[in-house]
Amino acid sequence: MDWIAVGLSGDLLPSMAMPGRIDGQDLAIWRGASGQVHAWGDRCPHRGMRLSHGFVRGESLACIYHGWQYDAKGGCEHIPAHPDLVPPKTICASTFSCAEADGVIWVALRPTDADCPSLAGLRGVRSLAIDAPVEQVANHFGHRPSAVLRLGTTDSITLALQPMDATHCTVHALADESADRTEISRWLEHQRRVIEGQAA
Repeated sequence: MDWIAVGLSGDLLPSMAMPGRIDGQDLAIWRGASGQVHAWGDRCPHRGMRLSHGFVRGESLACIYHGWQYDAKGGCEHIPAHPDLVPPKTICASTFSCAEADGVIWVALRPTDADCPSLAGLRGVRSLAIDAPVEQVANHFGHRPSAVLRLGTTDSITLALQPMDATHCTVHALADESADRTEISRWLEHQRRVIEGQAA
């Protein structure tokens, strides 16, 4: 899977940061004031604090611990304890390719020329963590693991799968505009209980 869904667009407002995880890689996912989304390794290069706990200032992300501030490309641009110092270019956060398409935030942990999966015509319903490996979730729905599962139900439910680690995943559910969001949410909760029951 080149691109992995890490959230629904509506869950990440401008000037907000949130944690994420793909295959054991912790991420800080944040949206600048302009609306651009970014995905970085979730550790500040200074003292290792989680950048997802930080705060967004314009198009920069600042660590909550000592306030070191990083520009949109991950380079350190300001150190509050040394305001006159121009930070060395070697101080930078680890960055990953991040894109937003059809109401979903996607991250690629490795360089790719592939496009994000197309989910046009669908709207985000909800994201739900499941205590089971992504392979078991895909198998439950009669699919092999892939970035997107199109279930082909009457509501045309589509699941974007996010493998968190070897034993956990998150599903991001999308459906047709006309679908009943409450019913789909209840259905998804039921599916989670069944899947987790099988994993126990």
